[in-house]
Amino acid sequence: MDTGVLVVGAGPTGLLLACELALASVRTLVIDKRPKPHRESRALNLHPRSIELMDMRGLAGRFLAAGRTVPGWQFAVSLKRPLDFTALDTRHPYALLLAQARTEALLAERARELGVEIRRGHEAVALRQYAGGVETEVSGPGGPVVIRSAYVVGCDGGRSFVRQAAGIGFPGTRETMTAVVGDFAVADHAHNERARRNGVLVSRLEAGLTRYVVMDPRRIRVPSTEPVTPEEFRSSLVRVCGSDCGIGDPRWLSRFGNTTRLAARYRSGRVLLAGDAAHIHFPVGAQGLNTGLQDAMNLGWKLAATVRGWAPPGLLDTYHAERHPVGHAVTTGTRAQTLLVELPLTEQYADPARHLCELLDTLLDIEDVNRHLAGRISALDTVYPPTAPDADPLSGRRMPDIGLTTAAGPTRVHELLRDGRFVLLGLGGGQPPHTAATPASSARARGVDAQGHGDHPDLTDVSEILIRPDGHIAWATRATDPRDLHADRAGALTAWTGAC
Repeated sequence: MDTGVLVVGAGPTGLLLACELALASVRTLVIDKRPKPHRESRALNLHPRSIELMDMRGLAGRFLAAGRTVPGWQFAVSLKRPLDFTALDTRHPYALLLAQARTEALLAERARELGVEIRRGHEAVALRQYAGGVETEVSGPGGPVVIRSAYVVGCDGGRSFVRQAAGIGFPGTRETMTAVVGDFAVADHAHNERARRNGVLVSRLEAGLTRYVVMDPRRIRVPSTEPVTPEEFRSSLVRVCGSDCGIGDPRWLSRFGNTTRLAARYRSGRVLLAGDAAHIHFPVGAQGLNTGLQDAMNLGWKLAATVRGWAPPGLLDTYHAERHPVGHAVTTGTRAQTLLVELPLTEQYADPARHLCELLDTLLDIEDVNRHLAGRISALDTVYPPTAPDADPLSGRRMPDIGLTTAAGPTRVHELLRDGRFVLLGLGGGQPPHTAATPASSARARGVDAQGHGDHPDLTDVSEILIRPDGHIAWATRATDPRDLHADRAGALTAWTGAC
């Protein structure tokens, strides 16, 4: 076997997945057909849950230092009232404005620190599964090679070769609307606010570039395959906001559409999908890159456990069971948001659409409504289905990053997850939870006895919690009798880590 896992695609999803696998000592190879990383950045932000994922692995500081935080985000650009991330229960109540190219560079840096090999200019051209693994034919600068791996993960975008080679369907809706995006080295920022008021998205990027995203009612039916010219872009800006915003020296021009698709399966034997290979949609809400990162975090530890031979039966299948519904929620949600963008640009529906947007803005003024949608867009409200009918209500939910007092000193939950292991957290202030029933189990989960959950409403009366490597709660109990605790704890560890 050449490698444990072959990751096809060196975008943010593939790189984070490689980091997670390498953290668990799984030999991982990443290939990408591009000879160099993209200079252009399709995505420009990280939402709160993605920042939490970085925090769990000790990387949040690197990302925060490279970007700029903003307190909220938009639910469909046609609505004036923003979503308020500051009201969410997180240590990171903001979006981080950070170009995708920078996100990729930071994750590639981390992957190399963990010993991951990244081969650029290498394209997967054939794939064959067999009983013990996968053979992938790769075309590279040195000619064709065959890479044998236990598993292959396609993180290779919406046109994924891996998905097609595995025979996985990609149903969804076709393109009905397009928009144009341009990065310019020259721009008159005095016009930016005017452009924003008229529905143009404006972002200041690194290296002095300014990005404009324009939805011109006269051009929204132009196919995304048609190239964008500087003249078209300038004309659309003038029509939409009355000024060309002084744009000049374009560095990147592109047209994108609202095609929305969701893979029928996230797994076919030893081939799995993550990121845009599994789901594509119009970029309203800026959820695409973030959903891919969360796919990678969910899959990484499960695939590592499977490769290393200690995964409980069916663990790898929970990747599809947990993430496919999330992909469905994101793709259906973005279709709804896209409709709110498209209708005001359509002459027939412009007037009623305006009234609809005004109504929705009044609803977003209601704190609970705003918080509900902010939780969905930020992915902080993601809950995975419980694995047992009698599971505690906390099972599957995201573990809050509470402060703790332990024998080693003050800490918090995310700091306990740095090494990617399960954490069995005792909150009763008694004896440390017992996780090391065998030497192997101590490498999978460690026990921490702590106090300090304070008045967090979700943790009232909770005595022990088993936290998954991705920060979700595997198991929780409110039992206090030592005999009940021992039996319940042993069952949970066996179900999740194979430990007794």
